[in-house]
Amino acid sequence: MESKAHGNSPVAILIFDGDCGFCTSTANFIVRRALGKIEAHPWQFVELAKFGLTTKAASAKVQLVSGGKNYAGHEAFVQIMQISGPPVLRQLSLIALVKPFSYAARALYWLVARYRHKLPGGTPACKMPR
Repeated sequence: MESKAHGNSPVAILIFDGDCGFCTSTANFIVRRALGKIEAHPWQFVELAKFGLTTKAASAKVQLVSGGKNYAGHEAFVQIMQISGPPVLRQLSLIALVKPFSYAARALYWLVARYRHKLPGGTPACKMPR
């Protein structure tokens, strides 16, 4: 799954769980909305070391590689908003990085990841191991 702007390189690489239907649908949505600014690839088909990632990290949380930095979980989604979100969401998303709101954002990410197999597009293969 790729999305390249006309002749430009993407701003970021989104690395997600390709075995999960919910994750794949979400990654496709992000790529469509990002208009070439973000590429998405399942972690199962990426040379993780090239991005400074391990299988453990990539399988635990969605990863975003942008500007030479790696972002995971809710921080990845904040960066996605910063790269391709509408101006209002860009500003609002920054709240998720500030305590105590960051605790709530981290908990929300955990809930979505934990129950992704029950969300639209989710399948039993999406279920996270306990």
